[in-house]
Amino acid sequence: MMTIEENERLTRVGPGTPMGELLRHYWMPIAISSDLRERPVRRRLLGEDLVVFRTGDGRVGVVEPRCAHRRTDLAIGVCEAAGIRCGYHGWAYDLEGKCIEQPAEPRLNPRVRIKAYPAQELGGLIFTYMGPQPAPLLPRFDLYVWDHVIRDIGHAMLDFNWLQAMENSVDPHHVEWLHGRFMNFWRRTEGTQQVQVLTKKHLKVGFDPFEFGIIKRRVLEGHTEDDDDWKIGHPLVFPIILRVGGGGIDQFQIRVPIDDTHTWHVWYTTYRPEGVDIPTQQGIPSYSVPLFDDHGEPILDFIDGQDIFVWAGQGTISDRSRETLGTSDRGVGMLRRMLFEQLEIVAKGGDPLGVIRDPERNRCIELPMEKNKYGEGRAFRRELLNFQAIRHSPLQPMLVDLFERSTS
Repeated sequence: MMTIEENERLTRVGPGTPMGELLRHYWMPIAISSDLRERPVRRRLLGEDLVVFRTGDGRVGVVEPRCAHRRTDLAIGVCEAAGIRCGYHGWAYDLEGKCIEQPAEPRLNPRVRIKAYPAQELGGLIFTYMGPQPAPLLPRFDLYVWDHVIRDIGHAMLDFNWLQAMENSVDPHHVEWLHGRFMNFWRRTEGTQQVQVLTKKHLKVGFDPFEFGIIKRRVLEGHTEDDDDWKIGHPLVFPIILRVGGGGIDQFQIRVPIDDTHTWHVWYTTYRPEGVDIPTQQGIPSYSVPLFDDHGEPILDFIDGQDIFVWAGQGTISDRSRETLGTSDRGVGMLRRMLFEQLEIVAKGGDPLGVIRDPERNRCIELPMEKNKYGEGRAFRRELLNFQAIRHSPLQPMLVDLFERSTS
C-alpha cells in the first residue's frame, strides 16, 4: 500500500513535478513519422501543449504552440526549409525556437524566441527530449534499427494515467486469468474462437533489474527453467516501454504520458518470418486500434483491449492507498521502488537508469527477449496475430500469409 502523497509523486507528470522531471530525462515519442506531411500537427506531452512539424528539407521540430508576436497558434502555420512560419503575420522560427524573420518590422529583434525542444526521427517515430542539457543520445533499441524486417505502428489514446499500464507490465499472473480464462469466457459467449496457449498456469515468476529496467521471467505448467520464458525472459525498458513477442514477432508497447490523465499507447511491431522473401517496405504504415464497437461497448475479445479496460477500471488515476497487494505483486513492488530510486537520483542532479551518452554503446542496443515463447513459438504467434492489437494492422492479411509459409 502507498500513501496518497507517494501516489501523487509517481503519477503527476507536468512541469515541475518530481515524476515529470524524471520522465523529461528520456527521449519520448511525440508523433508518427507518417503524420508529418506538409502541415504542422498539434501534440501534447508531459502536460505541455506542443506543435510538431517537418521542415522543407526534411528535418523535424517541436516548439511551443504560441507565436511570440500575438500569441496565435503555430499549428496554423507554414513549414519551410528553415523552420516554421506563423500564419498570422509571418514571423518565422528555426528549430531552436529563435525568431529569424519578422516581416513587417523595420529590423529584426534578435531577443525574440519561443520554447523549442530537440527532435529526432527514428524507425518511423518522431522523438523529442524535454529535459536538461546536454541531451543524452536517442536510444537505438533493436526494433527501431533492425534490417530486413517488416514494421507497422498501432496507436490509441487512453484516458487514464500512464503508470497503470506500466505496472501491468510486471504482473505476469494476470495472463492466465485475463487473457486465458476471461478471454475464453468472453469469446464463448460470442461463439467465436478460443485461446489455448495463454491459459497455461504460472508455477514461478521472477524479476531481475538490468541496465535498462527489469527482466520478467516465468515458468509455466509443463515447462522448466531451461525454457526461454525463464532462461531469457523479456524486458520492461524503463520508464515507459514493455518489449513482448515470440515466434518472429517482436513488439514495443510504449505508454507515453500525455498528461496526468491521458496516455498515448503505441504498438511498435516488427515481423521477421524465416524462410520466405521479406518484401521491401516503402514506408511504415500506422493504424488506430479500435477500443469500442459500433454500439459504444468495449471490445474485449483481444489481449490489448482486455488490458486497456482493466487499467481503465482502476480509475483515471488509480488510488494505490486503497490496494491490498499480495506476494504475487513482487514485480509491481520492484517497479515502484525503482521509480522512487530514480526520482532521488534525478533530484541530486544525476542521470537516471538507462540514459545513454556513449555513441559506441548506441549503435544497436539488443534487448533480451525469449524467442520460443510459452514453449510454442508457432502457437504463440498464431495467438498474437489473432488476439492482439496487430490484428487491426493493414498488413495483417499479408503477415498471416508470410508466417504460414515461414519455416520458423
